[in-house]
Amino acid sequence: MIKIFFKDCSFVNISNGTVAWLFGISGPLIIVLSSAAKGQLSETELTSWVFSIYVVGGLLSIILSMYYKQPIAVAFTIPGAIIVGSALVHHSFQHIIGAYVITGMIIVLLGLSGIISKIMTFLPMPIMMGMVSGVLLPFGIHIIEAIKEDPFIHGAIFATYLVLTFFSNSLKKFPPIIGAMLAAAILYSLFRPITIEGITFAVAVPKLFAPSFNLATIGEVVVPLLLTVIAIQNAQGIGVLKSMNFNPPVNAMTKWSGIGSIINSFFGAHSACIAGPMTGILANVKAKETAYTGAVWMGILWVVFGFSAPFAVSLTAVLPSSFILLLGGLALLGVLKNTLEQSFSSNFKMGALFSFMITISEIEFLNIGAPFWGLAFGTIVSFIMEKEDFKLMNINFRIFRKEKGYEKEGEVGWEK
Repeated sequence: MIKIFFKDCSFVNISNGTVAWLFGISGPLIIVLSSAAKGQLSETELTSWVFSIYVVGGLLSIILSMYYKQPIAVAFTIPGAIIVGSALVHHSFQHIIGAYVITGMIIVLLGLSGIISKIMTFLPMPIMMGMVSGVLLPFGIHIIEAIKEDPFIHGAIFATYLVLTFFSNSLKKFPPIIGAMLAAAILYSLFRPITIEGITFAVAVPKLFAPSFNLATIGEVVVPLLLTVIAIQNAQGIGVLKSMNFNPPVNAMTKWSGIGSIINSFFGAHSACIAGPMTGILANVKAKETAYTGAVWMGILWVVFGFSAPFAVSLTAVLPSSFILLLGGLALLGVLKNTLEQSFSSNFKMGALFSFMITISEIEFLNIGAPFWGLAFGTIVSFIMEKEDFKLMNINFRIFRKEKGYEKEGEVGWEK
């Protein structure tokens, strides 16, 4: 298996894995740090939290990507970190950990039941793509914002990316994003040197925590956290893979998100999930059969990053956040284009539009983020306004089942 991995490895996939890693250790980590600060967690508790979300996520990314031969990026729920930060203000850390355990167990049961795969089968793809497009759109806007913030350096990085893209046919083995990163390294070293003062060099020492169960904490945290994993984060990852012509193993992804969440909980870390934007970065390649190697490389970098959590936490503080957002936006441009095309190029256009608009509105209700409400209300609006599209989908689905010889309801899914 290792020999096959090295045979399948390419410069493009390694570069995508590196960009996905950079994206995952910047903005998302800052949200975790801010949530920990809000909950007044100790340095030991914070280090263990950061250690687990990256080491567990990295190992699961390696295992699932190698097994399914697809770029499956396992990370941690970003809106979930925000929910936890708010809950830590008036709930003890041990009670929060108990809620983590309950959430992970429910996710595992959902994965084993197969219900998530069935839901994804019947959910109109344009509506899901509308939600994914809404999630990814801000990353495209970040490109413009980053150039506005630093026209000289970021403008030059963007120009480098455009030039290399123009000559991409001649430079097939040199991804434009790598050229942009090299240009950034040169420009920052010459004009904006990054100081390393205050960076801590140490290996993380994780700590095991015993959970404590409290009904009030469970009632406040479990359902919102569960929805961020299933209906927001995992739905993004599944949608991105589907949009890039992969066949994601929905039930397995759900089950392992739950297992990762349970493991995380005992290290004081919140729920694991499939990372939508990072999956998009990894999946955006022409050679789909070898795209998994980028996720494996990203997983390796995440494991290393997790073991160096004290160093990682201090290093993140000195990297310009606008630069990371610029790189992430450039890496996701192709995926954003594809998801927008799939949202509005066939049926369910009105449902996709509402799903898209609600998602980019960033509305939050009952501690549940906009992507979930985009999916929910986009489907409702489409069911009311586009009844003919649902009828046509049902007819096509029955024809498909008949051609494939399926007899039992729910056998059509995205499992391997």
